[in-house]
Amino acid sequence: MPTSSAPEDGMVYVVDDDGPVRRSIERLIRSWRIQATSFPSAATYLDWVRQTPPPAACCLVLDVCMPGSDGLELQQTLADQSMQIVFLTGHGDVPTCATAMKAGAVDFLTKPVEEDRLYGAVTIALEKSRQARREAQESISARKRLHTLTTRETEVMRCVIAGMLNKQIADVLGAAEKTVKIHRGRVMEKMGVYSVADLVRAAQAAGVRPMETVL
Repeated sequence: MPTSSAPEDGMVYVVDDDGPVRRSIERLIRSWRIQATSFPSAATYLDWVRQTPPPAACCLVLDVCMPGSDGLELQQTLADQSMQIVFLTGHGDVPTCATAMKAGAVDFLTKPVEEDRLYGAVTIALEKSRQARREAQESISARKRLHTLTTRETEVMRCVIAGMLNKQIADVLGAAEKTVKIHRGRVMEKMGVYSVADLVRAAQAAGVRPMETVL
């Protein structure tokens, strides 16, 4: 059973056309000391979110069958925003569940839902949201650092993350090994890393691929 001993960060948006159910879910989530707000339709949620940027950690508890745009349609609309979604429905079937999960839903629960199951799904969804935001911020930071590298330094970086030694990099780039060592040091400094493993992670965040040269 969830406890309410400490407040949780994040926001849960409940979208359900059934008023009593919607308000009950919202109250339940708030009893876990997690912020929640609710909307009677996909359209009202979209109108609100266009004017109010979502917080760092947020998720949707979303009904499937609603008048107008249903839950699956809203999921498609939000696909490019990486919104974490927990579906909650009284009319679930295997094909609908499969469609929702394939599109990235965190869970697909049926009404009436057990409190522990909903709490678990919401907790997972909020953590996924936090992780996605952290990765997005890391990507922005890594790309900014990447833009400070010269063309040659970028080439050296791609060789380093491919696992090449300085001598191998020098052979591939047609440069002196001493020069490669200097470039390598500048790459590490500009990218703000202290090990090759850290450089590999920064390169991945910046969207840089290893050099594909066969030695």
